[in-house]
Amino acid sequence: MSALTDAKSETVHVSSVLSSHTRNDLERRLVRKLDLHLSIDRGNASSARLGGFEKDLHLHGTQYVTILSITYVGSSAMQVPANMFLHWLEKPAILIPCCMVIWGIISTLTGITRNYTQVFLARLLLGFAEAPFFPGIMFLISGWYKRDELAVGTTFVTCGGMLSAGWLFYIEGGMTIIVAICAFFILPNSPHNTTWLTPEERSLAITRLADDGYGRLDGPGKRGTIQGLWDALSDWKVWWFSGAIIIDYMSLSFVLYFPTIVATMGYDVTITLLLAVPPWVLAAIIAFALSRYSDNTKKRCMYIFASSALAALGFIISICTMNMIARYASLFLMAQIAAGQMILWAWVNNTFAREPAKRAVAVALISAMAAVGSIIRSYLWPLIWGPTYRYSYAACLTALGVSSVMLGFMHLHLKRVNEQIERNEQNAKDINDLRFPVGFRYLV
Repeated sequence: MSALTDAKSETVHVSSVLSSHTRNDLERRLVRKLDLHLSIDRGNASSARLGGFEKDLHLHGTQYVTILSITYVGSSAMQVPANMFLHWLEKPAILIPCCMVIWGIISTLTGITRNYTQVFLARLLLGFAEAPFFPGIMFLISGWYKRDELAVGTTFVTCGGMLSAGWLFYIEGGMTIIVAICAFFILPNSPHNTTWLTPEERSLAITRLADDGYGRLDGPGKRGTIQGLWDALSDWKVWWFSGAIIIDYMSLSFVLYFPTIVATMGYDVTITLLLAVPPWVLAAIIAFALSRYSDNTKKRCMYIFASSALAALGFIISICTMNMIARYASLFLMAQIAAGQMILWAWVNNTFAREPAKRAVAVALISAMAAVGSIIRSYLWPLIWGPTYRYSYAACLTALGVSSVMLGFMHLHLKRVNEQIERNEQNAKDINDLRFPVGFRYLV
């Protein structure tokens, strides 16, 4: 607690002597430094099916999709406890790399599995090991980026790649361990205890979040980890976002089977995997652009809807035709859903920005519910629906429509809350009676 108090005192001193121009220049350098230190991602094994994964392990029926989905069972169970521990520990630069090392080892060992039971257990353990990563990273960046920087920040930490099978698990596992070792030295902790920042940068990191309406890091306003759990569980917005994201992740089921979808065009494995890359390259470029616009305009929902509309058009094209050119073009459209996902997670962080303890649980709980959607989506692409997969695309389109309606409702609700906050500010006789800091508005 004394370190926090010292950091807070230092913040007041440094911010008081900085001119507006100097502060803006220092803030830009601070954000760029954060972008570089937080650019960590994990790979995926969706290409394994094309590389003979099912044949090598003699899988049949729904065993392949069960192996895919069992990872999310372990992940869903551990995310909330892991993020609560992360909030209490205040050392993400230790916890997150540790979990990465463990899942890298498990991923490597997956390469020596020889039957369904062995790979099933390996994937289950992998889910437990991966659990702290995504909600932990989302909570970590929310403690550094301002609310109108989070979309770009989220995009930086969620970009990834794709590898093909055979040596897939050895490569992914080995690379994960290497990245994890590096992460011990480059990941930040909290603004007050990150050693690679200068005192001036550390002070500015704390000040700018306080100015942006974030909750206090110390003093009587600080919430305990258990209180944060109760606050999150009793907030209906957490459960509404959870329900919307469960359904939304069902619409993302095509991502798990993207190489399989590309394979319906009739090319061999190598060409298929090469063709699967360009849609995601374009998606990454569009994601950075939309995230930037979302942050600059301080709007979230409209950009999520724009991304979803492009994906919906891709689903419709694939339902209606088997023409090779049209289908490949539809993959580029479907991949644009990635931008909306990154902005959506930024919106979740924005909505629970004011109380760190509550935000830690809220982000983890919503992510855990997303894992439930991931379990369901694993079963939406059975081989008997191929090669057209019209029923699968229809399921994705329906799920996307339902989740969009739910997010639209949240958008309207938060707009009404913002209007009420503005009226309360205008009518208040004492600003200490206000529930929110003066000028605070939800990003919608």
